[in-house]
Amino acid sequence: MNEVTNISEWFSWFFSFENIKHIFTYNEGEPMIFTQFFFWGFFAVVLLIYSIIHKKRGLRNAYLFLVSLFFYYKTSGLFISILLFSTFSDYIIGWLIYSSKKKLYKRIFVATSVFINLFVLCYFKYAYFFTDSFNEFFHTNYEVFNHFAHFTNEYADTHFTVNKILLPVGISFYTFQTISYAVDIYREEVKPVKSILDFGFYVSFFPQLVAGPIVRAADFIPQLYKPYNLSKYNFGLALFWILKGLIKKVIIGDYIAVNFIDRIFDNPMMFTGFENLMALYGYSLQVYADFSGYTDMAIGIALLMGFTLPKNFNSPYKAKNVGEFWKRWHISLSTWLKDYLYIPLGGNRGGSIGTWIALVFIIAFIVMLSGKMIVLYSFIWVGLLFTFLAIWVKSFRAWLTTNINLLITMLLGGLWHGASWQFVIWGGLNGLGLVVYKLWRKISPYEKYDNFLAIVVKVFVTFNFITFTRIWFRGESMESTGQILTQIGSNFNLSLIPEILSSYSNVFIMMLIGYIIHWLPSNVKDWYRETFIKLPLIVKILVATITVFAVYQAMSSELQAFIYFQF
Repeated sequence: MNEVTNISEWFSWFFSFENIKHIFTYNEGEPMIFTQFFFWGFFAVVLLIYSIIHKKRGLRNAYLFLVSLFFYYKTSGLFISILLFSTFSDYIIGWLIYSSKKKLYKRIFVATSVFINLFVLCYFKYAYFFTDSFNEFFHTNYEVFNHFAHFTNEYADTHFTVNKILLPVGISFYTFQTISYAVDIYREEVKPVKSILDFGFYVSFFPQLVAGPIVRAADFIPQLYKPYNLSKYNFGLALFWILKGLIKKVIIGDYIAVNFIDRIFDNPMMFTGFENLMALYGYSLQVYADFSGYTDMAIGIALLMGFTLPKNFNSPYKAKNVGEFWKRWHISLSTWLKDYLYIPLGGNRGGSIGTWIALVFIIAFIVMLSGKMIVLYSFIWVGLLFTFLAIWVKSFRAWLTTNINLLITMLLGGLWHGASWQFVIWGGLNGLGLVVYKLWRKISPYEKYDNFLAIVVKVFVTFNFITFTRIWFRGESMESTGQILTQIGSNFNLSLIPEILSSYSNVFIMMLIGYIIHWLPSNVKDWYRETFIKLPLIVKILVATITVFAVYQAMSSELQAFIYFQF
């Protein structure tokens, strides 16, 4: 009788109005992310229904579109309307591009798609930057006004603050996807989808919606029309990716962040130069474990539903030079920038009209960041000097022609992450790193060597350069990045190192384990992946259970958002 009563109370609690409301409404303090128990409950329900309807392609795609919208609503609330706007506008524009007979009309429509998407992105991402810069230049006192919040307050009876603009989660990622759709149709690499529900599914597919990988229309849309297929091998592979991602994110990334990295970066002057340096190395591991952990889980979740997402990371800290690093790190963004920005600008063939438009845009950004006209005058003088050198010095003209689009692409890649001096410097340093390496490999007597020692030296130099640039990527402000550099350069107390190593021994051991795993040979990684896939089902379930238990035992009291959610 008591057991019956307990069951009755449980059902009463579960189906209470407040709990049902909590399940189906957005809670700003609890966005749905992969490391929540709620997400895995949601995914279990999605899979259960999906297993019933997966043979009916149209219904399957419509269903996944709707559950993806629910996922995004639970992640970002009414920002779902921005996602729907991008979906509807680019669906219509895609058909206009495809049905237009004249090349001029096609170009106008694809330019319209790019303009609309970038305008929406810039409004939410750079409104504060433009407002502050305008006030600085013209000595005004304008404040940011959130027209989107005002509209929803008027027509949806909400109570959003209108003097604050929040960045919709994932807007940078799905904006690039919709742009690629319009451009791919223009290039005749893909035909527009007939159903807006199919297109909505492509734009909003929930595993990769909020932090990538960025999916190309030409790669993903053909999968919409293929029958569902999940082999025994792919099931094992999907489970492997999910467990691997959880371990990376929670056990490695979150642990070293909460227990060491965040403390240092929050107040670098309270810690020694050695602690600041180790925090930098720790952050290089954390940002990799966090971001690649997310995409590993996204790839595994998508694979369980029969869809293949592109690989986004390939052991980037094994790179032997900066160019190779960017072929291994955030591959979907790097290749997107190459195919939709670098090559259209002219690649290494030289500048184009687009090059000069992009250059003016970057200069305007930097001038507004500085808030000083002297910076604009400096750019004008540097531009005149470069023009003179390009006219009279043939070797300099060849260098400028070959590298200007590369530098522009890396600077725009930096600004994609945010409008601040840190991201300008970070993007600029990586661009310079690429240019310097291109010059170095022409004169280096060591470039031809590919033995173990040479590889170790090349990887060491590249890894340390990338880690150095991360000072500006992670720093809270220009002041804090300066403090980190100061502490490393002038407060490196060697006598305290043994005590520091002892105090943070668990953190440093976890960092060491993380880097050792990362630098394992590819054949070793292939071996343990294939070994897991070939395990009997019952053993897979046992390994998964133990892993999940370990992950949630290691989880901090407050869930750590994925780093790339802020972009």
